[in-house]
Amino acid sequence: MSQSVLMITGISGAENCAASIAKQLGFAVEIAPSRRAGLAALRRREYTIVVVDTSVAESDPEGAELLWKHTGLAIPLEINFAISGSNRLVREVRAALVRREQEQALAMRAAATAMESELRDTVAGLLLQSQLALSEPSVPPQIAVKLRAVAELAGSLRQQLERPHVVN
Repeated sequence: MSQSVLMITGISGAENCAASIAKQLGFAVEIAPSRRAGLAALRRREYTIVVVDTSVAESDPEGAELLWKHTGLAIPLEINFAISGSNRLVREVRAALVRREQEQALAMRAAATAMESELRDTVAGLLLQSQLALSEPSVPPQIAVKLRAVAELAGSLRQQLERPHVVN
């Protein structure tokens, strides 16, 4: 999916802001002149960022809430177009993108850490149970061979999980 912005504003000069975003960030920009047009656009496709003019949000708070609910995975951004120039809008969009990247990186690290922890617990359990089974005096030799293989694999996996690694 290409990067795209939906600007929901009825202010004159919105086309200039859209052109600045398109030129400086390389995003496709669509302008919806009203809340209703914005909702229709959000139903048609996904956007990277949805920018709502403060005047649209404040004139119809319930309608604005509906807009926010329909943004999906897009970054929601509220800007006062009446006092913000296109340069500020571009800065705000860039800042929102950076924040989203940082949030995603943190979420990925947290997920990786949680998965590692679960894997370590599972591997420790496998290792312990296979070693306990091997210590039983009545284990048939062919089963003991398989249990040793499981214990070795679990030990190898445990060593790999204990090695430090770099997560971006």
